[in-house]
Amino acid sequence: MKGLKKKRRIQVIVAAVIALALATGLIGYGMRDGINYFRAPSQVVAEPPGPNEVFRMGGLVAEGTLMRGQGKTISFSVTDGGAEVPVTYTGVLPDLFKEGEGMIGTGSYINGVFEATEILAKHDETYMPKEVIDALKEQGVYQEPDS
Repeated sequence: MKGLKKKRRIQVIVAAVIALALATGLIGYGMRDGINYFRAPSQVVAEPPGPNEVFRMGGLVAEGTLMRGQGKTISFSVTDGGAEVPVTYTGVLPDLFKEGEGMIGTGSYINGVFEATEILAKHDETYMPKEVIDALKEQGVYQEPDS
């Protein structure tokens, strides 16, 4: 009788471990497209990601670089004070998007150009995403907003 209980307990533990491993695998599989790492322009220039890697990049839109192309294609550069990365985007930019302001884009780095699929801009005069502030502080160019 004692051996049967021990055998049943081991079977339950093995089944629980298998179920936990399966659940972890399914969660990882489901989230594979939803995880985008943030990089500052200096990090992108120092260690360029592969062309198939989708990530987020943020910084300040460099002054004098915003150019409208054919149709809805826009090109500009993003800087964190240490490096500048050219960006292209096809679509409608947010209303508050302009030179010298903070932005975050999602896309891929292909042939030295960040090809954005989504652009986010600040939503008021004092807001800047935490990742952008941290990157600008690392470069020593961040200035606290006047309150």
